[in-house]
Amino acid sequence: MDIKTRIETAVAAAIVRGQSGVAPQRLAGALDYAVNPGGARIRPVILLSVAKACGDRNPALADAAGAALELLHCASLVHDDLPCFDDADLRRGKPSVHRATSESIAVLTGDSLIIMAFETLARAAGSDPARAATLIGLLAQRSGMPDGICAGQGWESEAKIDLSAYHRAKTAALFMAATTMGAVAAGQDPEPWEELGLRIGEAFQVADDLRDALCGESELGKPAGQDDLHGRPSAVTQLGVDGAKARLKDILSGAIASIPSCPGEAALAHLVQAQARQFAPLDMSASRVPGE
Repeated sequence: MDIKTRIETAVAAAIVRGQSGVAPQRLAGALDYAVNPGGARIRPVILLSVAKACGDRNPALADAAGAALELLHCASLVHDDLPCFDDADLRRGKPSVHRATSESIAVLTGDSLIIMAFETLARAAGSDPARAATLIGLLAQRSGMPDGICAGQGWESEAKIDLSAYHRAKTAALFMAATTMGAVAAGQDPEPWEELGLRIGEAFQVADDLRDALCGESELGKPAGQDDLHGRPSAVTQLGVDGAKARLKDILSGAIASIPSCPGEAALAHLVQAQARQFAPLDMSASRVPGE
């Protein structure tokens, strides 16, 4: 079974469990709506790719880790789109969850997906309880405070923003979860894999800043120009378009160089490059000027 199929199968199984029994149907439907159709599933793809590069000694545990990471990521998108944060009408080319259902259902959807993520890891713990406990800890660390995506969202409420800490928490955190959790699922030490996740996350953030500045809503599948609209710090604001593109290339080079020695090192380097081509708008011209 290829990586994408493994991810979709594990995510679907988690959603079906959440919809089983005598469940409130609006919320049950919103769980599926928030997760499917998925985006590129970049984070779980990286997680399973790292696990494979390290030997993939416990595929079921790796699949559970990938599903948990994707569920938590989807939860964060549901919450990000809420009126109290980005107030976004679109996500992945369709109405955001709170627009398709209601604000209250969207809050519950995000909450349910977060809990489902940790439940998915707990259910997989039987094959290796110690390793599963480490995975739960890593996902929690990169989700909450002070080093997770909650901290990233919190920085946007501060009068003075530490840009490095902001980007590390807002975007890099779940990529660091992806690389370290993939290593742990395969029985490896997570620490050597932190830098790769950090660099991929940095690259993704710069690429996202570029896409927000240069792409339209139809290309993004969500509102464009949000950094400028909300006054958020971004690589484009700080470095300009050309400077941000150069920064992105430098980060990607560093990401490749940071891959720890492992049996699947070459294949993993190829994956990072391939993923970069998908999300990096290096060939775009400035079709829209930030601030317009």
